[in-house]
Amino acid sequence: MSPHPIAETVTSLMPRAKAELTELVAFTSVADFDQYPKSESEGAANWVADALRAEGFEDVALLDTPDGTQSVYGFLPGPAGAPTVLLYAHYDVQPPLDEAAWATPPFELTERENGRWYGRGAADCKGGVLLHLLAIRALKANGGVPVHVKVIAEGSEEQGTGGLERYAEQHPELLAADTIVIGDAGNFKAGLPTATATLRGMTLVRVQVDTLEGNLHSGQFGGAAPDALAALVRVLDSLRAEDGSTTVDGLESAASWDGLQYEEDAFRGDAKVLDGVELIGSGTVADRIWARPAVTVLGIDCPPVVGATPSVQAGARALVSLRVPPGVDAAEATKLLRAHIEAHTPWGARVRTEQVGQGQPFRANTSSPAYAALADAMSEAYDGQEMSYAGQGGSIPLCNTLASLYPQAEILLIGLSEPEAQIHAVNESVSPEELERLSVAEALFLQKYAAAAH
Repeated sequence: MSPHPIAETVTSLMPRAKAELTELVAFTSVADFDQYPKSESEGAANWVADALRAEGFEDVALLDTPDGTQSVYGFLPGPAGAPTVLLYAHYDVQPPLDEAAWATPPFELTERENGRWYGRGAADCKGGVLLHLLAIRALKANGGVPVHVKVIAEGSEEQGTGGLERYAEQHPELLAADTIVIGDAGNFKAGLPTATATLRGMTLVRVQVDTLEGNLHSGQFGGAAPDALAALVRVLDSLRAEDGSTTVDGLESAASWDGLQYEEDAFRGDAKVLDGVELIGSGTVADRIWARPAVTVLGIDCPPVVGATPSVQAGARALVSLRVPPGVDAAEATKLLRAHIEAHTPWGARVRTEQVGQGQPFRANTSSPAYAALADAMSEAYDGQEMSYAGQGGSIPLCNTLASLYPQAEILLIGLSEPEAQIHAVNESVSPEELERLSVAEALFLQKYAAAAH
């Protein structure tokens, strides 16, 4: 059977896509302007805007969002009476972490022997920008784009500062659509077509514990003087049961996942768990990462080992993340987390908690017509394989904002962040095969969805 003309077109466009992704990855577009120049994010935003203009998009604009970053918007009109589809990606990226741990420079897209393209943002989510561009170009070369298309490329998704969410709430007509394709998820594994049906939400809480007016000599005072760092360690330990399960007083933590399962050996391999080290929690792996809460201590402020003095610490603080499962309100989970921390602080130590970020969990309606069109398109792009449904442990707060603004819209989650991509870690990469197949799938989806809408 000869390949679909759209697939042939996308194949022919891949060398150009690699060159463009190289340009886009080169911008150090981390939306933390204390660490990275704002001009780099602005450069990436302008690159996306220019790419949209080149494809004939109208009303292309750099939207100044309330968190001081820019999101890129464009509109491509389709045939009269056609539905409107919003395509989402983000051009901001996580910091590179330890640059020395990268085998190749993080902001230089590099093809390695395994064929994957390495670079920060290659999969998450600058590759998502290219995914949408490839689908549009393939349709233009094969009879035209059959729907009205809006594109929104966010500039601060990784920071969780909510700029685009606030902007969308202030301008609700801007992103209104019949269907929304969020290109920031990923297949369960490379080569297995997957729609993400749920997302966990997240809350971030900063915890400050104080016990003394100042540090004390640990020989002279240690043993009776209350140690703030020890108090903080005890508080943080109270957030886990003996098996490592998350335990926040009053928070449901026994839900189960009944979709695609994640085999334990596969998870150990994907997570690169060291030999002999146990996984934490109970239930299936899918229960733990998609259906239940998960607390993580993201950082602790205390003296580093090098240069530490023999002192009892007067104060210590930590940043705690809680992933919130679908069906649980993130604001309620935040309240429970803060109350738990305050209730479990020992020795009468003074404790302050401050919420510094929050996003709601999300559950898609997978019985919708758009999902049927996506399943057909995915199967065609992936050689007849049936599309699977998985959860994702991560958060995309914008999903809930869009779901509440446009309750009739169907929201689909696809993307390039399969496990081998190692997003947020060193040596992030994208599979060019995934980029090619998902671009074909998105183009076919837009065709099938438009046909079903008539």
